[in-house]
Amino acid sequence: MPTNRSKQSAARSNGQRKTDVDAALTMLKRRSSKRVRDGMARYAIPSDNAIGVSVSDIKKVAKGIGRDHDLAESLWTTGVYEARMLAAFIGEPDRLTPAGMQRWAEDFDNWAIVDTVCFALFDRSPHGWGKTAQWAKRREEFVKRAAFALLWSLTVHDKEAADEKFMKGLVLIERAADDERNFVKKAVNMALRAIGKRSSRLNAAAVAVSQRLSGSPSKTAQWVGRDALKELTSAKVTQRLADRR
Repeated sequence: MPTNRSKQSAARSNGQRKTDVDAALTMLKRRSSKRVRDGMARYAIPSDNAIGVSVSDIKKVAKGIGRDHDLAESLWTTGVYEARMLAAFIGEPDRLTPAGMQRWAEDFDNWAIVDTVCFALFDRSPHGWGKTAQWAKRREEFVKRAAFALLWSLTVHDKEAADEKFMKGLVLIERAADDERNFVKKAVNMALRAIGKRSSRLNAAAVAVSQRLSGSPSKTAQWVGRDALKELTSAKVTQRLADRR
């Protein structure tokens, strides 16, 4: 049973956390502008629950705060777009749990949040690969995008991953390439291109997938394959991979 002292300590802790959230929101609001908020629509980012802060300014706020996972969780629950972006930059990868990642994913409602969370936080978690496979089977547009945004970001940040992991990723890509939804197909395409630029072996495998997709009866799959094929067989990529060898 908690003692009076522990209850008081918890109350102070909760009060401090609320103050921290309020302070973080105040820092964001000081950098907000109507111009930024109004411009979000041009990038297909909903502004209903946004205050209008640029990503560069959000990163400045994050740098001043440092890593703080408890604060990140509290910021996420506010539902404010910029607060959630800030949460991605200050969250602690080692403290992420599969359940916590799933909870955030259920709230994904735009591509910018998805990509930022995946590239700044989720891909550094030991649970990232598992979530990629899990979310690739989901129907929700932005949860499914998260699978391929996460796969894409892992090609950049997981330097130690064996090619076999990305080979499995190519299987997920080929299965999802006929999804006509804009934010899914673009993420699938980017993941395919990113895997194909990681190594010569993966390039050959990604080119083979791209060729199969190019001949698919699905117009969406055709676009994914043909667009990837142009880059993966380009002189620039070929030379880069040769230089690595």
